[in-house]
Amino acid sequence: MRIRLASSSPTRALLLQNAGIDFIQESVEFDEDSIIATSPKNFVYQATLGKYETNLKSFGIEEYPLLVADTVVTSQNQILRKAKCIDDARNILMTQSGNITSIITCMIYHSQKVKIVDISQTDYIFDEFDHDALESYLQSGEWRGKAGGCMVEGFCKSYIKEVRGYESTAMGLSVEVLKRFM
Repeated sequence: MRIRLASSSPTRALLLQNAGIDFIQESVEFDEDSIIATSPKNFVYQATLGKYETNLKSFGIEEYPLLVADTVVTSQNQILRKAKCIDDARNILMTQSGNITSIITCMIYHSQKVKIVDISQTDYIFDEFDHDALESYLQSGEWRGKAGGCMVEGFCKSYIKEVRGYESTAMGLSVEVLKRFM
């Protein structure tokens, strides 16, 4: 069965591909800047719901089941959004250095037979980041477009002391949960 991934994320597409899930990838963008939330879980739910409603209107579920997702990164009681500039990225990453960083992903999967809403969380306990390595990462620009500037599969990987939860959740899509309903 083929599904519609309503996300432009190459990482989410790779997760589906690696899980052996057949999909097409196309989406209508949703403006997350209008969201006012009191907690990271509330924020990620509202963002996912907004994306779901926008894409449901455009595509429906008749041709393909619809899958939407959003991810938020939080550390030290702060929602760590996508950095707007290198100084912002530095501050966001320093918030995570030597601390617990939680990556929360919400997904909505809607087919003609089932609709699921899942909020999953993966916690990373990080060692302190090496200053020179951090500056090199910042100069590379790889942090651009990443919630929390965090790449657990890249820069942050060597600083992970402990992981609690699924790696796929941290990468933006809880495929282990999704596969149970397909």
